[in-house]
Amino acid sequence: MEILGATLRVCVDDLETAVPFYERLAGGRALRFERGGVSVAAIGCFLLMSGPESELDVLRKVAATIAVKDVEETGRVLADLGARVVAGPVETPGGRNLIAVHPDGSVYEYADRRV
Repeated sequence: MEILGATLRVCVDDLETAVPFYERLAGGRALRFERGGVSVAAIGCFLLMSGPESELDVLRKVAATIAVKDVEETGRVLADLGARVVAGPVETPGGRNLIAVHPDGSVYEYADRRV
């Protein structure tokens, strides 16, 4: 399993207000999409999310998004190490992802760019 990087997940009240700050901070433009009623803006290493509180409560439980080369391989490695895959792998606008709970209780999203 190869880890390529990490994305910091940030829940914001107002995406339109937050995006210009993070675009200037990260020096890039936001890639925007919707997922499950949540508006998302990916900017550099930040993933901004805004939407219904019930959806954000679930998203806040995920500590970070870890970029990997292959989500299916990652799922096998995680299982071998005692982690529990609780969702996925599923297709997303940017590739595939899965959600795993590590043996210590931490929750992470793992994502690849393979579409």
